[in-house]
Amino acid sequence: MIRGLLFDKDGTLFDFRRSWAGWANGLLTEISTDQAHARRMGQAIGYDVDQQTFSPMSPVIASTASVIADLLAPHLPHLSLDQIEEQINGAASKASMVPAVPLVPLLEELRRRGLRIGLATNDTERPARSHLAAHDLTHLFDFVAGYDSGHGAKPGPGMCLAFAKATDLAPHQIAMIGDSLHDLEAGRAAGMVRVGVLTGMATESDLKPHADVVLSDIGALPNWLDHRAQHG
Repeated sequence: MIRGLLFDKDGTLFDFRRSWAGWANGLLTEISTDQAHARRMGQAIGYDVDQQTFSPMSPVIASTASVIADLLAPHLPHLSLDQIEEQINGAASKASMVPAVPLVPLLEELRRRGLRIGLATNDTERPARSHLAAHDLTHLFDFVAGYDSGHGAKPGPGMCLAFAKATDLAPHQIAMIGDSLHDLEAGRAAGMVRVGVLTGMATESDLKPHADVVLSDIGALPNWLDHRAQHG
């Protein structure tokens, strides 16, 4: 029986393409000297400034702000890594997230079922909490962790195991839900059920070998839970 749901944020709760293009545009505009400079930095993080699209292999999809800062650092020699990361996190906190589905009614329904709900993101915790608050979601989560919260980053299992401990659930009673292989590998390493969703950049064929089930989006969770309860 599934008793807890642990969500990734970007590409899972929020549609990746529609949310993070605005962040990339804002960040690169703020830190670049001109359009050519912005294009070079975009290429470094897998983002096409002119088309406003991410490469499927972009490190922005699943990496931490510190990884992105390392990639941008050669193009910003006047800034320290800490300063670049602060710029990344500041832009992320202000980014306008586009929900993958109507989130409040979905999460309220899941809570009515008695499920514990958590968030595990490779974003930092401060922007993650800002994004939840902006959509009136904070009160619906029992647990929120970013890569800087002390549990490590995905694909490591630290955040997953911390959610299990915080909710007094066994890992096998929890579904880790995400749009990337990092999410699914973290769930596997923690001993959780793995649910892939297609609101990020990965395709069904990318996720299927690593997931127990692949859903179109998190709006399909209630039906999946019902089916699982009935058929095992």
